[in-house]
Amino acid sequence: MQILRYVLIALYILNCLAVIIITMMQNKDDNGASGTIVGSSTNNFYEKNKSRTREGKLKKWTMILGITFMILTIALGIVYVI
Repeated sequence: MQILRYVLIALYILNCLAVIIITMMQNKDDNGASGTIVGSSTNNFYEKNKSRTREGKLKKWTMILGITFMILTIALGIVYVI
């Protein structure tokens, strides 16, 4: 059980560092409150292919690493209780 704990901690630290790095690489969306109220979403080529751009890929990896972070947090909580 001790080895599993150390492996989970190592994965947790690597995941934390990856989340920090990928979050810092993202560009700031500058829509603000007016973009929320008016709705800045337009139906153009960029919006349709947004997931293929660098920003789209970074956003996807941020979500994947965030979910992995939550799963590892729960797993570490369970391992430390046992």
